[in-house]
Amino acid sequence: MKTDIHPNYQAVVFRDLASGATFLTRSTVTSSKTMEWEDGTTYPVIDVEISSESHPFYTGKQRIMDSAGRVEKFNQRFKGFGA
Repeated sequence: MKTDIHPNYQAVVFRDLASGATFLTRSTVTSSKTMEWEDGTTYPVIDVEISSESHPFYTGKQRIMDSAGRVEKFNQRFKGFGA
């Protein structure tokens, strides 16, 4: 295996801008912004617009589309097309 080609894998804080939730995890991304975590250590911060804390699929606020009604409406509109 080649040496010195792999990115630095370090602890990083991800901050969800929509909900304000923060996650401490490890990643290869870096940032010039830093923040002090609950343990007193300073980590780089990556701001994300959406995460599992604010995504509708994970929060249970997902809208369900009525696809059966759309198919019926499409068939009704184009039933005589091409005949």
